[in-house]
Amino acid sequence: MSLKAFAAKIFANRIAKKNSKWINNPIGAQEKVFKNLLKSAENTVFGKDHSFSTINNHSDFVARVPIRDYEELKPYVEQVVNGKEDVLWPGKPLYFAKTSGTTSGAKYIPITKPSIKNQVNASRDAILNYIQETGNADFVDGRMIFLQGSPEMEEKNGIKLGRLSGISAHYVPNYLQKNRLPSWETNCIEDWETKVNAIVTETENENMTVIAGIPSWVQMYFEKLQEKHQKKVGDLFKNFQLFIYGGVNYEPYRAKFESLIGRKVDAIELFPASEGFFAYQNSQTEKGMLLLTDAGIFYEFVKADEFFDADAKRITLKDVELHVNYAMIISTDAGLWGYNIGDTVQFISKDPYKIIVSGRIKHFISAFGEHVIAKEVEQAMKDAIVATDAQVNEFTVAPQTSPESGLPYHEWFVEFQKEPSDMELFIQTLDTSLQKQNSYYFDLIEGKVLKRLQLTKVQKDGFKSYMQSIGKLGGQNKIQRLSNDRKLAEALTAFKIK
Repeated sequence: MSLKAFAAKIFANRIAKKNSKWINNPIGAQEKVFKNLLKSAENTVFGKDHSFSTINNHSDFVARVPIRDYEELKPYVEQVVNGKEDVLWPGKPLYFAKTSGTTSGAKYIPITKPSIKNQVNASRDAILNYIQETGNADFVDGRMIFLQGSPEMEEKNGIKLGRLSGISAHYVPNYLQKNRLPSWETNCIEDWETKVNAIVTETENENMTVIAGIPSWVQMYFEKLQEKHQKKVGDLFKNFQLFIYGGVNYEPYRAKFESLIGRKVDAIELFPASEGFFAYQNSQTEKGMLLLTDAGIFYEFVKADEFFDADAKRITLKDVELHVNYAMIISTDAGLWGYNIGDTVQFISKDPYKIIVSGRIKHFISAFGEHVIAKEVEQAMKDAIVATDAQVNEFTVAPQTSPESGLPYHEWFVEFQKEPSDMELFIQTLDTSLQKQNSYYFDLIEGKVLKRLQLTKVQKDGFKSYMQSIGKLGGQNKIQRLSNDRKLAEALTAFKIK
């Protein structure tokens, strides 16, 4: 064992001992975060507007601070963007994470000194937790790569702005700098195809041990490596042993990844966003991600099927139930208050508190009252892949409410890397799995309101071509898994197999 690996194990044990305090007392940790956030921001514009100094408990907070999304918080954010201090958080933020907006163009998510520290520590702790759990630290001697956005920054009224992954690139610890790839110059390439080709050139002869990124874009990197060398990625990188990912469910990609790699590797799932780092996978033997209750974020939860009701109830961590779909609401040390991040989660454990990401509060199919969510279609896809030995590059689902003839249905757009051994079984497994998971969908099929789903095959690289056509190829961009309208479906018809 190298000195570096030995030191990593010691550091991992120390951090594990430190983190055990909040892991074993998550409710206490949340109460402390709640009080500290309010105290820190009570003299800000937002704090004064919402009488933070008079808030003594969660009920007071609910009464003073409504749930807002970005559009509703935007008047305060615009003051910060225009250079005003002490608006959402004391002083000015260090950065704005610039992301794509839904209705008003770019979104500027503030990142402060304490919030970036918590982001960096969470990324570090996810890897250290893996070392502490498995005893494996050899990978720290090899090369590590994160497929991410450009680290180049713009500036707006004295505040730097860029993509979150690019901002994070500025905070790679010194002890990992020599191990880190790609080079700064390559990371700054904006065109994704050009960038991936450059990364292939830089990494193909290196001792790669850790590879990280959104699965769909890592897959492109793996495919280019395999095409160039006619080797499995695991044969090219013999010491590759850890895949770190976030942003989407890995399961629909797992079979394809294992085929490209040629063997299984350990994986760590992360749940980061521009708004904060919420959870990471803390076990190689158990499902779910550990919710970070001591990282400058106070969590509230609203049942997803009640979220749009006027009297929807906001609860804290102590009142959550297992296996219920919740919209997650956050208040943070970056100055986001009662903020709807748009993601839905389910708790699969309360000792410790562990979650899975189940979808997006606005991304669902309920054109017929079925309330289908991302978690359900992803599980159905996993079941179909296992049943037929298929490999899927990408997929999305949309309702067809006005077919040319017959009953309406759900239409699945699927790009196969390897077609199923039995396409009829694949489709039937998809539909049966969805019926088993979702009683509303079952009733609609059984009652002949809907007919069985229809599958539309998308041509090779069709999803990539679509993302390229809308200027969202690569980086942190990802395909919407399901939608309640036909906008994405209609766009994909240009790439379907005739």
